[in-house]
Amino acid sequence: MSADHTVLRGGGVALVLAHRDHGLPAVLHWGADLPDAAAADLALLRDTPVANNALDEPWDLTVLPTSGDGWLGTPGIALHRAGGAAAPRWVATVTGGGGRATVRAEAVDSEAVVELVLALDEHGVLTTSTSVTSTADAGTAPLEVAALRTLLPLPARAEEVLDLSGRWVRERTPQRRLVADGTWLRTGRRGRTGHDATLLMTAGTAGFGFRHGEVWAVHAAWSGHHEHLVERLPEGAGAHAAVIGAGEALESGEVRLGPGETWTSPDVVAVWSDAGLDGLTARLVRHQRAGADYRAGRPRPLVLNTWEAVYFETDLGHLQRLADTAASIGVERFVLDDGWFGSRRDDTRGLGDWQVSDEVWPDGLGPLVEHVKGLGMEFGLWFEPEMLNLDSDVVRAHPEWVLGPAAGPTPPSRHQHVLDLANPDAFDHVLAAMSEVIGTYGVDFVKWDHNRDLHEAVRTDATGTDRPAVAAQTRATYRLLDALRERFPALEIESCSSGGARVDLGVLARTDRVWTSDCNDALERVAIQRWTGLLVPPERMGTHVGPPRAHTTHRDLDLSLRMLVALGGHAGLEWDISTCSPQELDALRAWSGLYRELRPLLHTGDVVRSDHPDPSLVVGGVVAADRSAAALTVVRVVSGRGVTPGAVPLPGLDPARRYRVRVRPEAGLPESQQVRGPRWFEQAQGDDGILVAGAVLDDHGLPVPALAPGQGYLLHLTSVDGA
Repeated sequence: MSADHTVLRGGGVALVLAHRDHGLPAVLHWGADLPDAAAADLALLRDTPVANNALDEPWDLTVLPTSGDGWLGTPGIALHRAGGAAAPRWVATVTGGGGRATVRAEAVDSEAVVELVLALDEHGVLTTSTSVTSTADAGTAPLEVAALRTLLPLPARAEEVLDLSGRWVRERTPQRRLVADGTWLRTGRRGRTGHDATLLMTAGTAGFGFRHGEVWAVHAAWSGHHEHLVERLPEGAGAHAAVIGAGEALESGEVRLGPGETWTSPDVVAVWSDAGLDGLTARLVRHQRAGADYRAGRPRPLVLNTWEAVYFETDLGHLQRLADTAASIGVERFVLDDGWFGSRRDDTRGLGDWQVSDEVWPDGLGPLVEHVKGLGMEFGLWFEPEMLNLDSDVVRAHPEWVLGPAAGPTPPSRHQHVLDLANPDAFDHVLAAMSEVIGTYGVDFVKWDHNRDLHEAVRTDATGTDRPAVAAQTRATYRLLDALRERFPALEIESCSSGGARVDLGVLARTDRVWTSDCNDALERVAIQRWTGLLVPPERMGTHVGPPRAHTTHRDLDLSLRMLVALGGHAGLEWDISTCSPQELDALRAWSGLYRELRPLLHTGDVVRSDHPDPSLVVGGVVAADRSAAALTVVRVVSGRGVTPGAVPLPGLDPARRYRVRVRPEAGLPESQQVRGPRWFEQAQGDDGILVAGAVLDDHGLPVPALAPGQGYLLHLTSVDGA
């Protein structure tokens, strides 16, 4: 840190803050690392032209920009006291340097203090966290925080925006547009992250893709209301063309601070790369792997979840036969889904009564748990701790625990309502009930579901006034997750939310994986997993082999494709495999062995995705960090535009190496539309494979068989020269 600026560095990235005589520091640069001399020269950026009909002096984009700084776009911070004291004058100090800086700013006129922490880690991931404290005396109107966002500069060369949308069973659908004047704002007000949430808001140079282009991205690490935006004004953003930002989306009156009270925003994560979207993913995945407890455990066990196998038909004998079959093919974790508790025989009743049903389980869960663990598998159990059926013992005893306005219940969704977890009595009840079951049966894994959006998400206070509740509900959920992990340190938890509606770094800081989607149709999953993988490491995405006919799309797909696609994450099965033929079981047994063989690579490698121009071919996978090995899939999702697909380059390999290339039949072999396929494909199915120079694979690739739609194969590459 010099007298006039602070430089944060990490992973080839730099953030430069300029100190100012008055007000908050300014952001001069966020992007590629710069030498010290160049960082100092950035002061020239502040000498911008003064346009006609504008402020009389050049202005800076500050760390929390507002109209008082010159920025007339979406503000970085908005505070007031009963509508007054809305224009604070900040006196700021900056401390730190290297990879971390703290900006402390006081506004005496508004009786508020803001502290902004910026941390840039060794992987180039910038994390920001901001707190606001009211310094007013007793009797003063509360300080209301109306908005608090991280806004970062974009240069003029960031011409395109990519974000994701979606719906139930079709999450993570990409959409692109040009950066134009105005605001591209994605706000989620569902009380959870949402099926339509954009994991990353990304801006980049024209035509950026997975393997090329310069890109900037932000992510709100938060499971409640949130927003992401790209905004450009005709006058720009100080010395910059536009801004990109994210934060919690607050309701009016949601954060009201009394004297001495502090509110801290959710983290916002920001990433820059000059190596396209795969460059962003590499930084984000390394960031998560470096800081997550899940990495300290053993490899991700192969899972069987019972939902699509039995639904609510939880018959002990059937489940034991299912467990026997699972163990015989190499399954390592058996998870009992919904229907084991209270009066829960369907989805209209019993939700919230977290006691084992005497009707279905007269001897408790013990006989099933003992059987499963006796086969050498872990035992997992489904909970939906934040939800209730009105037809439940807990609601009959405590109707005041149902979240909603004083006027009456909110509209039901999936026959369920929301438990007010911010109510201390309700929180303690759920924690005690879950702890009793988990402790009694030695539960190893919890599938934690959240099956509805939050409508009328308010709670009624002691005065009978309805108050916004999403922030409090989300923080209470985090506290519940934290409390269970503290009580049961070895417990693993999956974030499921009617599939992929709660996928964000806030919940991933407290869980081990996400259920990527309720859709187990392997063709749909190709795109869902590809785009979820922008943010989520493969080992944290639940990817299961479903039944022959997908329950969500009613499409029949070959076992080979279903097995192949499930290898793209934390693999498992969602299928009554006790009904499988001997041939199907043999195929699954070989596949599970392949998963165990390759998971050290699948779950530690860098994610790579091809920018192949033919959208019918999807190519991607993982490459070892030292590029000594790779596991790559080639899938034809629809009919190709040409008679033959030609050669497809394989991304991420080392051109200086030579690789042994094998087609692994254990992942399933495809059907083709050809008289004769390329000879290499058959040769590569042997143990010796074929030897090919990395330069050829990276630049030209290998001729692809004329795959039929819905077919694919797995390539396993290993370096043979150690170069």
